[in-house]
Amino acid sequence: MESSAISFFFSLLRKSSPDADPQQQDYLINLIDSPGHVDFSSEVSTASRLCDGAVVLVDAVEGVCSQTVAVLRQSWVEHIKPILVINKMDRLITELQMGPGEAYIHLRNLLEQVNAVMGSFYQGDRMDDDLNWRERVESRINEGGKTQNGTAQGGLDTDGDAVTEAEPTTNRDAEYEEKGDEDIYFEPEKGNVVFSSAIDGWAFTVKQFAGLYEKKLGIKRSILEKVLWGDFYLDPKTKRILGPKHLKGRNLKPMFVQLVLDNIWAVYSATTGGDKGKGDTEMVEKITKALSISLPNHVLRSRDPRSILMALFAAWIPLSTAMLVTVIEHLPSPKVAQEARTAQLIDASPGASNVDPSLRDAMVKLKKERKDPVVAFVSKMVSIPEKDLPENRTKTGTSLTAEEAREMARKKRAEIARAQAATNGESPDIAELRQAIQSSAIGSSDDMDPVENDKPVEEPERLIGFARLFSGTLEVGDEVYVLHPKFSPANPHASPEPQKVTVTALYLLMGRGLEPLSSVPAGVVFGIGGLEGHIMKSGTLCSQLEGGVNLAGLSMGGQPIVRVAIEPENPADLSKMVTGLKLLQQSDPCASYEILPNGEHVILTAGELHLERCLKDLRERFAHCEIQVGAPIVPYRESIVNAVEMNPPKDKDLPRGTTIGIVASKQMSVRLRVRPLPEHVTIYLGKSAAAIQGLYADQGVDIQHDDSESDADVQADETKAVGLRAEDAQKSLASLQGGLKEAFADAAKDNKAERDAWKGVIDKVVAFGPRRSGPNLLVDATQGRVFRHM
Repeated sequence: MESSAISFFFSLLRKSSPDADPQQQDYLINLIDSPGHVDFSSEVSTASRLCDGAVVLVDAVEGVCSQTVAVLRQSWVEHIKPILVINKMDRLITELQMGPGEAYIHLRNLLEQVNAVMGSFYQGDRMDDDLNWRERVESRINEGGKTQNGTAQGGLDTDGDAVTEAEPTTNRDAEYEEKGDEDIYFEPEKGNVVFSSAIDGWAFTVKQFAGLYEKKLGIKRSILEKVLWGDFYLDPKTKRILGPKHLKGRNLKPMFVQLVLDNIWAVYSATTGGDKGKGDTEMVEKITKALSISLPNHVLRSRDPRSILMALFAAWIPLSTAMLVTVIEHLPSPKVAQEARTAQLIDASPGASNVDPSLRDAMVKLKKERKDPVVAFVSKMVSIPEKDLPENRTKTGTSLTAEEAREMARKKRAEIARAQAATNGESPDIAELRQAIQSSAIGSSDDMDPVENDKPVEEPERLIGFARLFSGTLEVGDEVYVLHPKFSPANPHASPEPQKVTVTALYLLMGRGLEPLSSVPAGVVFGIGGLEGHIMKSGTLCSQLEGGVNLAGLSMGGQPIVRVAIEPENPADLSKMVTGLKLLQQSDPCASYEILPNGEHVILTAGELHLERCLKDLRERFAHCEIQVGAPIVPYRESIVNAVEMNPPKDKDLPRGTTIGIVASKQMSVRLRVRPLPEHVTIYLGKSAAAIQGLYADQGVDIQHDDSESDADVQADETKAVGLRAEDAQKSLASLQGGLKEAFADAAKDNKAERDAWKGVIDKVVAFGPRRSGPNLLVDATQGRVFRHM
């Protein structure tokens, strides 16, 4: 349910030419395994920014589902090259009972569905490009027309200098550049489609079978790669390849069925087929001889047919070889991938025009020298038990149970007692007797309450950054800036200003395990320690603040929509639960936590399965306490409607938009009426935000902001206020009142019914809002002027 990474070291023997000797080539493959359930689509989004390519799995039976489309769209948006893996091919044989010919038609239709999805993405981008091109051409034509009109009379500017006519269009925009779509589709003959059955441990590509049949058929491998998939047929007599037009009425099987699927179906029939599902031993021997495969005797004598099946496939078309070779051949290396996609990521980041050119060049060209700038993207924070960190592991690699520790302590004390006895001249038997009496004394540490001994120990959790290094080399002890998701190089010192952190640890991610590293070069996916408390969910690490780049503008695949209120079963565990919720919010990219005004603690998740996982993590890892869960909360929000569309009031004697609230003691009631302001007044108040803030400042009142507002909103309001205050610095209270009167008067001219409704409202204004500067008014309609008026 969580995306995790592992690193593979893969060696491959390759020939530079058919006659050359094979040479060993070594590869390091960083694989991030992300969940496929729709509730965890955010995990796919966080992993996509770290990757150079994607391996998209599609169920051979279920076909293209909504999550398949979401994953393909994410790879398209992130500009990462995908390869397609059609998995669970065994279900076509065992569940659907398809023949090889039926399976071929089914796979061809499935491939067309996937390519249709990719084609829709291409068409959408092409339409956007075409629209942008037309807008550029029209704007340049308009600019050229204006320039020609301005210089047509005299051809001279105000200084008497000659003016040349502007070109209406440039060569770049004169003709639309059509982007090709031949590289975006999945085609088995290109080798970017893998057929597999992970549960049975086999996989293959068309290129792999072309290499197997090259010598047997006497046909070049390059030709076989093009004809093994599609409507091509092999003439059994002449060994020639025929197209559909040259069949001449003969009923031949497609080459993919004849040379590939028939053989796989035969293996299943020989091992797990038959009436009793035990297979055919003689047929297994024929297959192994034909494929030049030797299976161990203990496997051949096995009573489990599946063990024979898996051993045969592992020796013939192993899953790991097909997958890793396809990844190496068809997915770009970090250097190639970053050169192709990093420029687009930088251009889409906030303040891209202010990014340091040297930093941009280092990222695009994957510079990994120590002197090069360091840029890393942290996609999420991963929670790891403190005991699982490499620096906290025992040297033996195993932890002792309580009983083993006690036994070891007894032996140690016995050895010490013998040594003391030898020193004091005592008999060893007397020393052992004295030690046994001491060890069995009442209240000794070895005879503690078993219930207390067996009490689970709460293991603290540590947050590790899940990161990818785009340039430079990072070492333990380096200091880097943590750029928050709203950072912009145009204003690098804006509040909150990024702070420097020290890298305390670097890890090689090996699934559940971590291996310590001293340094990490560019292009590697790794774990980083020392960011706890500095990154909420995602962020960018950069060695420089001026001209830095913010890569955290990540589009999440899903948003939290399920809201439930939770509370601890024991009220004394409230602080534990709150601490656990904060840890969960940091470690899960899609989980969120908030406190409602009524004091309820609410957790927001992407779905029911995601909620179940989050609650399990809270109970077992983060909070270590039992938690009660309420019913899902459906949030209701206010909206703006016309007065005519409002529901009629419960009390017919009251006007629309009126509500009455009565206090608990029933000694006082409050009547509140909400009605829309005229448009003229709203526009005037919007332009006079600085004057309103100045009015509050004269009265010694600070502009308050809600806790729910983001720092960017607060900063935008303050920036806007500063700019408007310079423009409206001369406005006073009198001018503000005069402007309001004029606005209400203009509204009364357009609608006479508004004249009486807003009569004398200027002297009854109590406050402006929202945030004491917006275009809303709170009016005191009480007879005794209860509130202090502006």
